[in-house]
Amino acid sequence: MSTSPATLTEVADRVWVARHPWFDVSTTVVGGERGLVVVDTHVSTRVGRELVESARSLGAGEVIGVVATHAHHDHVLGTAAFREAFGEALPVHAHESCVDELRRWAADRPAYDGEEPVPGEVDASPVVLPDRTFSSAAVVDLGDRVLELVHPGRAHTSGDLVVRVADADVLVAGDLVEESGPPAYGPDSFPMEWPLALDVCLQLCTDRTVVVPGHGAPVDRAFVMDQRADIGVVAETIRAEEPMQLLMIEATNGAYQLPEKGLVGNHAIFDPAVLDTPATKTWANRQTFLPMVPKPRSPRVFPPNSLDSIEVLGHCPEAVP
Repeated sequence: MSTSPATLTEVADRVWVARHPWFDVSTTVVGGERGLVVVDTHVSTRVGRELVESARSLGAGEVIGVVATHAHHDHVLGTAAFREAFGEALPVHAHESCVDELRRWAADRPAYDGEEPVPGEVDASPVVLPDRTFSSAAVVDLGDRVLELVHPGRAHTSGDLVVRVADADVLVAGDLVEESGPPAYGPDSFPMEWPLALDVCLQLCTDRTVVVPGHGAPVDRAFVMDQRADIGVVAETIRAEEPMQLLMIEATNGAYQLPEKGLVGNHAIFDPAVLDTPATKTWANRQTFLPMVPKPRSPRVFPPNSLDSIEVLGHCPEAVP
């Protein structure tokens, strides 16, 4: 595993992101008149010291604050290095539930048994409890710009926050969004509430927003919409008390022109109540589709419509009567 420091790359005006090979974690640095704020400090004091030097090399001022997007060790254990470099009074911002989670984890901290560039460095890194907390929203003033800290609800953890840099159109999403792999569910996750938290995030985005995920490369609003759709299917599957049958329709190579109403991204749950007629280019074989509804249901036959232009039979044997 490489021990070379990750490079900070400017993704928007005075917003830099480093993508670390270890855990593929993203660290964000935001600059303003008053200095720099670092969002997530990675997994160890050693890596935190590298981030300190990377931030200083920007020549954009001293670090005046740290933000923790959530309580997981791969995002917070570098914070001690920033207090070491910039003083014990350096503010560390987080949601109030994040502090509770970190305190419980530190009190019964398991030994790290994963791969590490320097043996023992994770266990040797102390936990720094955030001292600037909030319940719903807060602002960090950088002089000529502000950072909006928003708790969109419980999702990946109970204490998730996102950071909005409105003037640069950037949203730092933490592990609410992951690009390098599927979203990570753990015993401290809230899969039923996660889709609603992403709905809040989407309201903070425009079509041009740069979204920094907790892991992986920066993405856009469309990516978040797709991931929200996937997480929503997980939530609905968990919610179902009875077996369900799912049909996902994906727009592939322009074969379908899916409507916006009731749909999220390029995946849609087939539901005649919200599905507008798609424009089609090719004919398909006749087939029966089962919408996402609980069993058992009475048969219902829908009248012919333009979907029959691609030979989609309007017979849904388990549709809601």
